[in-house]
Amino acid sequence: MTSFGTVDDPAHGGPSTGRPPRHVPPEAATPLGRCCGDGESNAGFSLIEAMVALAVLAIATVGLMGAVEQHIDSTRGVERRAIAMWVAENRLADLEVGTPEANGDRVDMLGRNWTVAVRRIATSDPALDRVTIEVAATGETAPLARLDGFLRGDGA
Repeated sequence: MTSFGTVDDPAHGGPSTGRPPRHVPPEAATPLGRCCGDGESNAGFSLIEAMVALAVLAIATVGLMGAVEQHIDSTRGVERRAIAMWVAENRLADLEVGTPEANGDRVDMLGRNWTVAVRRIATSDPALDRVTIEVAATGETAPLARLDGFLRGDGA
């Protein structure tokens, strides 16, 4: 005769419900931690699964590093343009007050050398001149900053 185990399950009877307990054959009951009745445990990863996971992480890391490098390059470009604009603003201020530094075409700011080009054009109002200041890193031709402003004209 086959022996049966008992399950104390309130939904199916047992001491807490007042109904008789449900009987389960031992071959139908599986111990915790097992998904199969064949006695094999599937807890853990196989070597192939671990290697595939590492390959996915490696590919994702390469993509992430590329994005980080682009962000750093972009940040450096913003920094260079900001410094160039400060050089242009300083040159406009020097021109407004007439300091001798306003006549030079090379400036050193924050450890970098900059080339400054100033164009002063007369306007229809003799009391005002239009000034265009372009700043480029020394050795480069493309300006990183361009500033337009107005100054008192030479005839004023």
